[in-house]
Amino acid sequence: MRTSPSGLSIPSPSRRTLVRGLGGAAALGAGIPLLSACGGSSSSSSDSKTVTLGSNSSDAVPKKAFAGVYTAFTKSSGIAVKVNTKDHNTFQEQINSYLQGTPDDVFTWFAGYRMQFFAGKGLATAIDDVWKTISGNFPSAMQDLSKGADGKYYFVPLYTYPWAIFYRKSVFKAHGYSVPTTWSQFIALCKQMKTDGLVPIGFGDKDLWPAMGTFDQINTRTNGYDFHISLMQGKAAWTDAKTRATFDNWAEILPYHQDGASGRTWEDAAQGVVSKKTGMYLLGMFVAQQFTKPADLADLDFFAFPEIDPSYGQETVEAPTDGYMLSKSPKNHAGAVKLLEFLGSPTAEETYLKGDPSVVAASTKASTSSYSALQKRGYDMIANAKHLTQFMDRDSRPDFTSTVMQPALQNFIRNPKGIDSLLSSIERQKKTIFASS
Repeated sequence: MRTSPSGLSIPSPSRRTLVRGLGGAAALGAGIPLLSACGGSSSSSSDSKTVTLGSNSSDAVPKKAFAGVYTAFTKSSGIAVKVNTKDHNTFQEQINSYLQGTPDDVFTWFAGYRMQFFAGKGLATAIDDVWKTISGNFPSAMQDLSKGADGKYYFVPLYTYPWAIFYRKSVFKAHGYSVPTTWSQFIALCKQMKTDGLVPIGFGDKDLWPAMGTFDQINTRTNGYDFHISLMQGKAAWTDAKTRATFDNWAEILPYHQDGASGRTWEDAAQGVVSKKTGMYLLGMFVAQQFTKPADLADLDFFAFPEIDPSYGQETVEAPTDGYMLSKSPKNHAGAVKLLEFLGSPTAEETYLKGDPSVVAASTKASTSSYSALQKRGYDMIANAKHLTQFMDRDSRPDFTSTVMQPALQNFIRNPKGIDSLLSSIERQKKTIFASS
């Protein structure tokens, strides 16, 4: 993560880089294990008073915040945490060979399919014993995010943030706009904004990942959580009428999106909202880092993506979640369990947020007293969700999303009328990729 002047952390340097770096996740065994455990041997991790931890938090703000968490754990348990920090992208690129070699006892990773993939390959240890202690700290949706395909727990979440539609309160007030909760209201608002001389929906897809977030929002609202996850896991068909309905809905609002998205970064798209030339912007909460003036940041608010099918309402929230996993053969299993139990506590989350106030705690038991208004809104949205999704590149195979979906979605944006042939192409490629080991 990298941190902006406003203190908000965003993926570093971009989601595209991270997805590309993990693109070989299907090809286990490839590469030399350059990312090795602490000290290059197992001697340190065999110490019952030391737990080793592989971390991708190489940037200054999160690295310092995590250090505070580990210090607190050591003070309470007497167990030292020896941290093996690698550059964020390097960690992603070498994760396969790292986990197959002699990894640290515990390592940082992501919830969703990325966690399930390595759990399914036997490269992580189930931690049901940890969850017997920490389950009461998390809502059911967050618990579900922490389970592998076998129903066992493999992940301890630490922090998260929601995707939503962001806007400036002063713009809505000046024009008399109301926050839309249904699809028809949303389209009516887009039309009115266009009439009023505003760009209704900011959009920048130069880095290829923002369009994936747009698809996720529309698909969960059109077809519900279960179908969306089935589609992401390669089970449902991209040629299914339900999938086509998602693209039809997207095509309906595409004319209200900012033109030239393929050549615009998300940061540049955000400037339209900052300058009050754009009415709305669908993105993660990290968009707030572009609001560098306190008055502008105080004017920023958001609402959940509107309901499309009443059967599914607004029950699903996209909330990418970061946390920890236990490696396949930890040298200090008992100490690692104690660390994971601590990391799943409100104390650990509150300690982390003191050093990095850009995100919200995954636990519903962590104090929100120090949250900004935006953080409180984000927390409430996640805590009240029936289902949580991660993001297309976390809920599906990263090789599929990077090589197939990213270019496919850009093709759709350029030519929404060619959807049938595009979906047939996606389905053919999906079958090939998901058939591989």
